[in-house]
Amino acid sequence: MDVKQSLHRIYEIFSALLNYPEPDLLERAQEGLVLLAPVNPEAAFRLEEFCAFAEKTSPGKMEEVYTHTFDLQMVCSPYAGYHLFGESHKRGVFMAKLNEHYRSHGFSAGNELADHISVILRFLAAQEDLHLREALLGESLIPVLKKMAQSLTENNNPYGKVIESLLLVLEPSSAISLRSASSAHPSLREERKGIRNAI
Repeated sequence: MDVKQSLHRIYEIFSALLNYPEPDLLERAQEGLVLLAPVNPEAAFRLEEFCAFAEKTSPGKMEEVYTHTFDLQMVCSPYAGYHLFGESHKRGVFMAKLNEHYRSHGFSAGNELADHISVILRFLAAQEDLHLREALLGESLIPVLKKMAQSLTENNNPYGKVIESLLLVLEPSSAISLRSASSAHPSLREERKGIRNAI
């Protein structure tokens, strides 16, 4: 597996980890750990902590933790558009734009909304358009993940380790600011402007 294939596979793995838990959750996390260890030890270290939690946690409990983390706390909503625009019409425009890109690249969001972070990651895993990929990462996904990381880290949530690990893959410089995401993310005004222009 070359570097590009490895990166795409890592995106797929994180997409699975940030979706509702499947029976192979631990295996996916361990595969990600193997891929990350030689190229990004810091990201691997955080994912290893999640693996340790998943290994000792029953499937039912993992589902409960996921639901409590992402479905019952709006600050950790898995929908990027919600973080960027709230429940305004702008979120609808954002999702419509995403769906346009998905269709033009032969990609389907399946039964999930277009702005679910797991769907965006799955799309990135198959994406060869560098401009679009950089726009999605810089203008939406990375700012949203930083915001989520702060809340999850403060609550010592195991999914915080997944988010932190992913941030270190997408933006290695995040290592400096993982513990102070709010100061690095005081406003989404510029990100919103960029999304309108680049996506």
